[in-house]
Amino acid sequence: MKTVFLLNKTGLMEKCRRSMMMSSLGLLIALSSYVSATEYDQAKRIHQRLSGVPATAAVLEDMANFIKTGDGAAATAIAMADDGFYNVTLKNFATPWTNESQTVFADLNDYTATVIGMVRDDVDFRQILSADTVYVAEGISGLSAYSMSNNSHYEQLDAGNYSLQTYLVAKNQSDLTSLPSDATAGVMTSRAASKAFFIDGTNRAMLRFTLINHLCRDLEAVKDITRPADRIRQDVSRSPGGDSRIFLNTCIGCHTGMDPLAQAFAYYDYSYDSEADEMGDAGQLVYTPGAVQEKYHFNNANFAPGFVTKNDQWDNYWRAGQNKLMGWSQALTGSGQGAKSMGTELANSDAFAQCQVKKVFENVCLKKPINEADSIQVNLMKTRFIAANYSMKTAFSDASLYCSGD
Repeated sequence: MKTVFLLNKTGLMEKCRRSMMMSSLGLLIALSSYVSATEYDQAKRIHQRLSGVPATAAVLEDMANFIKTGDGAAATAIAMADDGFYNVTLKNFATPWTNESQTVFADLNDYTATVIGMVRDDVDFRQILSADTVYVAEGISGLSAYSMSNNSHYEQLDAGNYSLQTYLVAKNQSDLTSLPSDATAGVMTSRAASKAFFIDGTNRAMLRFTLINHLCRDLEAVKDITRPADRIRQDVSRSPGGDSRIFLNTCIGCHTGMDPLAQAFAYYDYSYDSEADEMGDAGQLVYTPGAVQEKYHFNNANFAPGFVTKNDQWDNYWRAGQNKLMGWSQALTGSGQGAKSMGTELANSDAFAQCQVKKVFENVCLKKPINEADSIQVNLMKTRFIAANYSMKTAFSDASLYCSGD
């Protein structure tokens, strides 16, 4: 009996050992499945954030495999190869920059198309404010040609739901418009931007919205009352409401920097028939080299001793004072003539690079940088963005990988 008991005990121990081995194997299999599921979920989230549309199972499997091997960039490249990245994500990303109300529901236009095209072609994104470039569609039968006086080309392109990735091609603005090449300034001289920011007014709106859209700063954020007031135009009252303190403590803060920069646009206007075409839909950008637009002399009796604009010479007064922290390029002089060189000044600042990656982070991660880890990530994205020759694709890839687990 004792022998039998020992045998049974030994058998029982063997069964327990085998059971434990099977349990361990089952746990390993379960863990392996869990990791795969996580990689699949990350791939799914990356694709949705970048393309805005669902992916096929085969695409997600390919992306998950790249993630598993540590090649996240390859996974994001697959997502960015989807038409949705261009027709949905980038279109919605850039459209608010093209209008004063900053709505995403505006029509596709040459400004948005140029942003999309430059991202697709991995163009140095600093050129967005200076290049002699506009993206138009080619290869689509029946599509209206690009026009300086209407937006039909892009409205038809959008209505047909054509692939922007496939059909957009880069052209010289100077070949399709009346602008000479040295008067082109990327999206600032696009028809859409002209209609939104050169129409009526004093051309200060073009500078303000360029700061908002590409340096992530509205005028309130750059207000500095310590800068010289010698370039503030005549239309700005030095004693609004009879109180000079308002000018000295408020108005001067924005105008000291804004007016000498906005002088770069002195020869530009958006011309339209305000009676027959109230919204300016049939208007177009005009450029009068050597002749300052009349709008620069509006309300010149408000303060007759104020600055009189005689040319398009601009100067960046924000290179000194508190706005020196915007990181202006030491390779540039901070002065020049015309919109192209002024756009180059803005786009070569540290604030420009920081703004681009911050916008991408918020667009992809669906949140603002809210903690220290997020802030570190945005700074890392800026470093990589600059190192990759200002590649917006790099920024989108980095943001989507960082937020793939959210």
